[in-house]
Amino acid sequence: MKLKLWIKILIIVVATLIVLFLGALILYESNISAVSSKSVPVEFKIEKGTTPNGVIPKLKDKDLIKSEFFAKIYVKLNGVSSIHEGVYELNKNMNLKEIFETISDIKNKKANTSTITFHEGKNMRSYAKLIADNTKVTEEEFFNTLNDKEYLKTLINDYWFLSEEILNDSIYYSLEGYLAPDTYEFMKDEVTAKEIIKTLLDQESKVLDKYKDKISSSGFNLHEVLTLASIAELEGNELNDRKNIVGVFINRMNSNIPLGSDVTTYYGAKVNMGERDLYQAEIVDENAYNTRPYSSAGRLPVGPICNPSSEAIDAVINYTPNSYFYFVADKNGDMYFAETEDEHTDIIDELKEKGLWYEY
Repeated sequence: MKLKLWIKILIIVVATLIVLFLGALILYESNISAVSSKSVPVEFKIEKGTTPNGVIPKLKDKDLIKSEFFAKIYVKLNGVSSIHEGVYELNKNMNLKEIFETISDIKNKKANTSTITFHEGKNMRSYAKLIADNTKVTEEEFFNTLNDKEYLKTLINDYWFLSEEILNDSIYYSLEGYLAPDTYEFMKDEVTAKEIIKTLLDQESKVLDKYKDKISSSGFNLHEVLTLASIAELEGNELNDRKNIVGVFINRMNSNIPLGSDVTTYYGAKVNMGERDLYQAEIVDENAYNTRPYSSAGRLPVGPICNPSSEAIDAVINYTPNSYFYFVADKNGDMYFAETEDEHTDIIDELKEKGLWYEY
């Protein structure tokens, strides 16, 4: 009998708590809702240093909220820790959530955040344009930062993978090849060129750390690895093709033959692939990047020609030894390798006959 009584009491208590909770919830939702269903714009100014709780009485004075008490509960429950100074156009048809999303640092930071994707295989000119299009850092400012030798020396001290090779006056853009392709978020109105560079170098450090031991035993220094990777990135589309391409370049260097890579010639002329055909003077120009002239025999360009993917770096570290000296791609991106120039020429003729030869 006593047990049944306790069950009844328990049911009554639970029911009462549920009713009280639902009542409190309804009261809370009612008091954080908009003060009006009609659109009534209100100019609202927030001074520097105002706290979330400090702004609540001002919101009440402007008749933008129903209750200071419930507004403070909202601030506590939703972790609103700071608000942003400025002049806002609020509205009496905005609820508390909309008001605090508008005036809080969280909302303003999101509005001021720029997401930038730096794709693998893109050069520093592309990076600079992306940065200028998505932040207040101009292309000129970005390039000036890259040309600041004293700044570059500090980076060499900070990052194990940077060496004095990036200070070579023949290099077009000092950190070409070292800024990791990836997707990043920046404060578009506040970020500086140096902050962007640091973010990308930090990511590059993570990419290169896993190859550190293999690079040491590869026969190449890191600068050479990234230079080869940048060329392989643009010459081939698939990992296996890139591994074979690196093998071709190594064969050519060991035989004191120019690499003959078109992508290096375009980079040397500061012309993007597909932009236009090169002039004869550009093709034979003996700059530090062009690997077509005989004067480039047996050597790599002075530095990377794009920012390569980790896959392209892997293609260099784990390249495929072969007996090829030539390669060509058809218009579908399929690769063909050859040991002799005659065999290479036959492949090109066959591709042209089949309509597979790539033409701009």
